[in-house]
Amino acid sequence: MNAPAAPLEVARFRTLLAERLGLDFDEHKLTTLAKVLDSCSGGDRQRILADLAGTAPADSLLSRLATELTVTETYFFRSGDQLRAFGELALPERQQLRGRAEVLSAGCASGEEPFSLAMMARSCGRDSCLSLHAFDANPAMLARAARARYSTWSLRELPDDWRPWLQPDGEQFQLAQEIRRAVRFEQRNLALDDPAFWQPGRFDIVFCRNVLMYFTPQQSQAAVARIARALAPGGYLFLGHAETLRGLSNDFRLCHSHGTFYYQRSAGGEQAMPALPAAAQPMPVLRPATPPEPLWAEQIERASRRIDALASSARAAPPCTPATPDLQMAMASLHQERFGQVLEHIGKLPPQHAADPDVLLLKAVTQAQSGTVARARETCAALLGRDALHAGAHYVLALCEEMDGELAAALDHYQGAAYLAPGFAMARLQAGRLLRRLGQPEAARRELALAAQMLEGEDAARLLLFGGGFPRAALLSLCLAELATMGAAS
Repeated sequence: MNAPAAPLEVARFRTLLAERLGLDFDEHKLTTLAKVLDSCSGGDRQRILADLAGTAPADSLLSRLATELTVTETYFFRSGDQLRAFGELALPERQQLRGRAEVLSAGCASGEEPFSLAMMARSCGRDSCLSLHAFDANPAMLARAARARYSTWSLRELPDDWRPWLQPDGEQFQLAQEIRRAVRFEQRNLALDDPAFWQPGRFDIVFCRNVLMYFTPQQSQAAVARIARALAPGGYLFLGHAETLRGLSNDFRLCHSHGTFYYQRSAGGEQAMPALPAAAQPMPVLRPATPPEPLWAEQIERASRRIDALASSARAAPPCTPATPDLQMAMASLHQERFGQVLEHIGKLPPQHAADPDVLLLKAVTQAQSGTVARARETCAALLGRDALHAGAHYVLALCEEMDGELAAALDHYQGAAYLAPGFAMARLQAGRLLRRLGQPEAARRELALAAQMLEGEDAARLLLFGGGFPRAALLSLCLAELATMGAAS
């Protein structure tokens, strides 16, 4: 019997999988990786590792690894709100602009997603002047897509008026030929570049849902760069609901319609974006002129470190450095709701810090809380010019919209902030409050329950910035009281 894989062999295997397939495996998956390495190597693990490390790994090996390790869960009409945005907004807009539309489903698994796109296009009368492409790295899934026979489980979300396209065939359902012929499948690895495929401006719409969440950050960034290159200006990108481009790309603007979020490719330079149909609600973002800032959580961590002395007024302020503005006194004034002093502290910072994201965010929060809404909007625009997907800026814009009585627009921004920063408790809380006011109790309960969970571990600096002067316990009590009142009313 062969000896089990050594820890160093498994670690090397894990690194090579990230390089060749983009897949990211945490420490809890090492036992699984060891088993896959043994089963694929036939006992000769060094040969497999050397093949993967070579300049051209065998396609058969990569295919087998993809079959063993990729997640294949999917079904028809998954995240139907995005499919409706595709059929009712993105597809007609792109067809009108370019005369036809090239659509890609990247990581298509067993075909339910691209076939759903074909059904949606046909049901909307948009199936002419349309090319649907789909690829996956897993050959076993592509074989299932070619057979186009599906179980009842795959059809669980299928709209009733689409049922005629799937006819019973024994214990499964066979997809109609007219839908099957609408999609062209191929085996392809999103983690590997192919300039001939990712030609500039080739595609109008790309679906890449629930794929990047399994990639390493580096491979996610590289994959998004390929997609951005291949999307025409104004083209659309749909990700999974648990995925964002935050920290990955500045080439897109965040949009919201049909109850869902998606992205639109920015135009190069100062070119104007194509006009959107009135149904779309694009977030008012600007093209970033600088590289992306660190992740929101990292920004807050930096701010938290700078205000860790708030509890002790006797502690001396750390020296100001050109790279990191000292916001301690300004944050202390914000905590005491001395808004004029906050702005005065910010105004005295060295000029090189005027466009620092932390400075702009603190300034926008202060302006919004002091009621100078127009100036808060201007500051948010400057912040979004540096980071188009800044969750904090969208939160402050939501406050501005709410103060102006634009509740629907405020909700869009609160939900956008929560989408861009999934752990943002205050965004969830405010969204829940607004949903209740707008007569959507079930959605309100969901958001408020999430807020209550997140508040327990919410970063202290983020609470200070966005809590309106309320401590964690008071905000949590507010959440629970809102939920209890809604429960009593139902």
